[in-house]
Amino acid sequence: MSHRTHVPVLLREVLEGLKPQPGGHFIDCTLGGGGHTLALLDRTAPGGRVLALDADRAAIERTESRLRGYGDRVVVVHSNFEALSEVARAHDFDRVDGVLMDLGLSSDQLASDRGFGFQSKGVLDMRFDQTRGQPAVDLVNSMDGDELADLIFKYGEEPASRRIAQAIVAARPIQSAEHLASVIAEAVRRRGRLHPATLAFQALRIAVNDELGSLIKVLPQALSLLRPGGRLAVIAFHSLEDRIVKEFFRRESRPVIVQPDSPPGSVGRGRTARLVTPKPIVPSAEEVESNPRSRSAKLRIAEKL
Repeated sequence: MSHRTHVPVLLREVLEGLKPQPGGHFIDCTLGGGGHTLALLDRTAPGGRVLALDADRAAIERTESRLRGYGDRVVVVHSNFEALSEVARAHDFDRVDGVLMDLGLSSDQLASDRGFGFQSKGVLDMRFDQTRGQPAVDLVNSMDGDELADLIFKYGEEPASRRIAQAIVAARPIQSAEHLASVIAEAVRRRGRLHPATLAFQALRIAVNDELGSLIKVLPQALSLLRPGGRLAVIAFHSLEDRIVKEFFRRESRPVIVQPDSPPGSVGRGRTARLVTPKPIVPSAEEVESNPRSRSAKLRIAEKL
């Protein structure tokens, strides 16, 4: 896969939603190719500051040169965003005007040899942070067929999960993404535009990086770091992530919040947020045409009360 310039998804809509002003303080939880971070730095000039996190050290190394001209206005930290509160307080970003999370893969990650893309010939890894967790190659080669099918169904919502799992078990050992994609493509037919391996790859990546667990942990931290009137914007790319964001925003914007594990008759607390986007914002037809990977993006925004 050729190296492509990273194009930030829904950039205009993110800026309209977060309303960055000169002197503002923002957090970008997913630096990636740096497109959103750079736009926030430009809009908050001359005195604004941006804290950017990424779990992927390679993404930071690729993007740091683009940020060099901004001096101490930008702080870049190698960290999973599930540690957001700790990182923000350590760098004096504990009352900010906005927090952004873009939960998509960058084109650089897809083009890397870590197994995110179907043509990757390197070892099937799929970890954003290669210093933590278990690579996908271990899961694919060690789980029994039922466990593997359950994982692919749960995180990929893949209807052919059993057939795919059986094909993987029969083809083991599997070392590369290219091999895995070809095994899946032989087992199931292409549906529409999607490569037959798309949902299974998504499921493995989510499991390897505990993406849904991290998202559930970071949302309340992000809201608590906002000053009143500050905004939280999240771009999700598949229904499982989007559902978590939607339910969190809905819960925080209800007039009275009773925690799910509260005893009967408990008095709830007042709502903490207002929905800026009752329905998610999706990319324009022009954006999808110029950047097909934006096709499934959904942006939701909430404002802290």
